[in-house]
Amino acid sequence: MKAIELEKAYEPKSFEDRIYNEWESKGYFKPASDEASPVHEQYKCQCADCNKKTNTYSVVIPPPNVTGVLHMGHGLNNTLQDIVVRYHRMKGDNTLWLTGTDHAGIATQNVVERQLKKEGKTRFDLGREKLVERTWEVTHQHHDIIVKQQKKLGNSTDWDRERFTYDEGLSAAVRDVFVTLYERGLMYKGKRLVNWCPRCGTALADDEVDHEDTPGAMYHLYYEYADGSGKIEVATTRPETFFGDTAVAVNPNDDRYKALVGKMLKLPLTGKEIPIIADEYVDMEFGTGMVKITPAHDPNDWEVGLRHNLEVINLLTPDGRMNENVPEKYRGLKPEQARALVIEDLTAAGLFKGEEKIVHAVGKCYRCKTVVEPYLSDQWFVKMKPMAEKALESWRKGELVFYPKKWENTYSHWMENIRDWCVSRQIWWGHRIPVWYCECGETICSRTDPVCCPKCGSKNIEQDPDVLDTWFSSWLWPFSTLGWPQETEDLANFYPTQALLTAYDIIPFWVCRMIMAGLEFTGKAPFHDIYIHGLVRDKQGRKMSKSLGNGMDPLEIIDMYGADALKFTLGFMCAQGQDVLIDKDSFKLGSRFCNKVWNASRYLLGNLEGRNLVPLTDADLTELDKWIYSRLNHAVKTVREALEGYRYNDAASALMEFFWNEFCDWYVEATKINFKNGDDKEKDRQATVLMDILEESIRLLHPYLPFVTEEIYGKLPLAELVATRNASNKIITTSTYNGMLINAPYPEFSEARQNAEVEARFEALKELIGKVRATKVDCGIDPAIKINIAIKIEKGSAAEVAREKVEMIQLLGGVAKVDFVDAKPASSIGAVGAGFEVFVLVDESINKEQLMTRFQKAIEKEQGYARMSENKLNGNFAQHAPANLVQEERDRLAESQRKIKTLEGYLAELK
Repeated sequence: MKAIELEKAYEPKSFEDRIYNEWESKGYFKPASDEASPVHEQYKCQCADCNKKTNTYSVVIPPPNVTGVLHMGHGLNNTLQDIVVRYHRMKGDNTLWLTGTDHAGIATQNVVERQLKKEGKTRFDLGREKLVERTWEVTHQHHDIIVKQQKKLGNSTDWDRERFTYDEGLSAAVRDVFVTLYERGLMYKGKRLVNWCPRCGTALADDEVDHEDTPGAMYHLYYEYADGSGKIEVATTRPETFFGDTAVAVNPNDDRYKALVGKMLKLPLTGKEIPIIADEYVDMEFGTGMVKITPAHDPNDWEVGLRHNLEVINLLTPDGRMNENVPEKYRGLKPEQARALVIEDLTAAGLFKGEEKIVHAVGKCYRCKTVVEPYLSDQWFVKMKPMAEKALESWRKGELVFYPKKWENTYSHWMENIRDWCVSRQIWWGHRIPVWYCECGETICSRTDPVCCPKCGSKNIEQDPDVLDTWFSSWLWPFSTLGWPQETEDLANFYPTQALLTAYDIIPFWVCRMIMAGLEFTGKAPFHDIYIHGLVRDKQGRKMSKSLGNGMDPLEIIDMYGADALKFTLGFMCAQGQDVLIDKDSFKLGSRFCNKVWNASRYLLGNLEGRNLVPLTDADLTELDKWIYSRLNHAVKTVREALEGYRYNDAASALMEFFWNEFCDWYVEATKINFKNGDDKEKDRQATVLMDILEESIRLLHPYLPFVTEEIYGKLPLAELVATRNASNKIITTSTYNGMLINAPYPEFSEARQNAEVEARFEALKELIGKVRATKVDCGIDPAIKINIAIKIEKGSAAEVAREKVEMIQLLGGVAKVDFVDAKPASSIGAVGAGFEVFVLVDESINKEQLMTRFQKAIEKEQGYARMSENKLNGNFAQHAPANLVQEERDRLAESQRKIKTLEGYLAELK
């Protein structure tokens, strides 16, 4: 056999795009049930045999906003989905990863309106139809960018099934759902207090408002009794809203004010009179125990107003300015401007007591961060409580499983305290509400556009101008994307989906609503596994943002290190229940591992010159071979169990530990003995085992390192390997696949390959060699210098393997000579392990005096480091530095203390 050449340097740019295009063009991203899939014939064969029924695994991607750009949060989410999807595809499951984008009503219209503003225009200059046309143009431009980004990440999604929340099919599903809810009495329109964004000019749902701690003030005002008998004190954070006060409330159990209930007050700066009422909403312990009630501008006041049938007075225009319901001098002002003027006028009237500075939660639009105003308007709402009860019951029955389980508390709390959902938005880009109004008073809610009023026959009907909240289409995503409400083949094959992978910040926005929609309209929960991952943050734990300048572009990282480096690093650092703290240097970890896989494969393939792969049975395997097969088998079990439980970091750690440490650093190095001393038959045998282990390892690594493993897999002598396995009845592995790696069978755990006895012996051998290596490092001995050692072995222990593996100890430990002794030799440095003691002999090859001097200097150096760490930890640093930096300092101190203890022990042994 000729040597197989890999390029000397690992250059992901030279093959990633080529490999991705080949995967896509040959249909490898399609589910096996598709005729266009390369494994469709195999799938049909399995489906024909009830004993080999193929499982289904389907996932829908959380659709990114079509006008957005993928950030590192998307990179993490896409990576985790791709890993688990590739794993299930290789398992042989009929796997579909369905992709798409969200039309993002407010965000996308804002992009267009910003463009218009630069042109000196508004949307009203264009009109509804022209604005929608222009928004479609922007949408198509941005969509192409997002698709390119996802492909660079390596997303193995079925692009032929790509969906858009505003495409024809999903629009039909949205309309059907709206009408169905209306027919079931779960959709209604009412004049209610809503969250209003003055900048976006639209209502927002409760969960679209971000509450941020903001500096402010509590202002204390006086209201005079109408009969002139005195005054009361009230406090508010928004004194400009008092023009909308229609009562002042006290608690009915407050003895201080019982006699005042029913008494009239004179509203400051106006001639209006309002009553004092009693309501248990009032906290007697807070402030004066008297609360101004402004039903149109506070959610709690709104509820009080309903209970007492109070007048509701709106003070704001849609763009957030004071309206005609305030005195003329305040009209047209923004609330903060009116506030300053109101305080000035109250002060002049002797009705302002003062203010106290506070920090309070202020609601802001989750899109543009403008302060959200409570605003009275006609809106469409969905009754959520009946659907939430079904969703809670589904979870209680075990139909939904959260990973990690702690998110169940968030889910249940939100569902149990759910409010009706305001779904109408006062913008033009989005699904138009399918409701028409006739001048006769008839309301028409229809799945098709009506041409006339069914009540009076008039053709003078007008459609509701509002559109639906973007999330109204997104909550249907798991089934609308598969063709619902039509009974499609995809819906039958892939719904319910098996898993949802998303970040915790959209549990109420999206996860909860999808569950409710799935149960309401299909009778089934839309997924079983719900994996909630953390957010990507910088090394200081801060959320990435443009303002902080700490954001990272996934494509920039891919350009620097390759997609595999990005994917492996994110998977390696993604622990359940934790945020991912990274910087650009973090991705060196993935890059180093990719290089290791490449260089190890290059070395093994390059050494096939003159070798023949031969059929082998278990009888042909050495103890070393049995050990590496057992460790590979253990890695297979660990990785599969971790991926089944969405423990991405555990799987990544197991992959690195096996391939880098056990396979490369131990097994491959140890086999050099056989290539050095063995005859051609032994060299062929050893080359066969190495190729077999490499091939299975590459399959094991593929979900985390799809590109580099595919490139290497295409170079492997697969035909020869298949021949050796067939001839040996597949004793070594079960793989006979010779297509592209993406659809190769994933390694399976085998009890027959597990060998606890051999593992115990080799763990003892690894520990012994590790002690020798560590002692050489501690002594400052050049690794290239071969030293003499002595070993004392406990009879009957696993460490007796050392007597049989002297040549391996010499090769891997950098040892010239090994003696077996019953007691510690003179002038030696010892280390203790399980069942053995190993001693580095301080003989003519090592200068004892120089070594003792070195130990003493090293001790003093580490003592200096330890003192510095102790001083930092005992000072202000521990109280004020970020927790991660404090822990790093503690770790440095512990390491210095460990080194000091070790070196003092060595020094004592030489005296």
